[in-house]
Amino acid sequence: MFTGIVTDIGTIRKVEPRNDVRRLTIATVYNTATIDLGASIACSGVCLTVVATRPDAFEVEAAPETLAVTSARDWIVGRRLNLERALKIGDELGGHIVQGHVDGVATVVSREDIGETTRFVFEAPAALAPFIAVKGSVTLDGTSLTVNEVDGVRFSCLLIPHTLANTTWGDVQPGDAVNIEVDMMARYAARLAEFR
Repeated sequence: MFTGIVTDIGTIRKVEPRNDVRRLTIATVYNTATIDLGASIACSGVCLTVVATRPDAFEVEAAPETLAVTSARDWIVGRRLNLERALKIGDELGGHIVQGHVDGVATVVSREDIGETTRFVFEAPAALAPFIAVKGSVTLDGTSLTVNEVDGVRFSCLLIPHTLANTTWGDVQPGDAVNIEVDMMARYAARLAEFR
């Protein structure tokens, strides 16, 4: 479990195809001596399992399902990733409950600077659009964001300067693909409604 509050920007140092998985080495400022093998780290929203550590990096493997559903299939050396270590009992829940189970990929339609904030408009896959609501939470590239407007499969979020400076969002441009995880509560509420 995560909160969608990014705590480091990692950089992919190495990508190794291994049969049907990709092994990624990700440089980080985290103290890797405190990262256990088997620990979960959200990498731009994708929950990945740590399989090895080095003094300034950790290694994870992206399985076929991950490569099929997320933007991880396009990650290359030099790519910056939003990182978040798993939530511990007693930690502050600053964002919302995030599982790291990415539902799909959304596309950035536009980016507009409005005073101090930046407005992004996204297009979600049609199957995910019903789970996105005004003033609801959505996780995009591992960042917990509040939805401002919804119009069909399109929705917008406003990002403050702090978010742009402390995540990879400063680099994001129209046409980019971002990982999307809809709010867990919305998903379960929709599922329960099917049985009424």
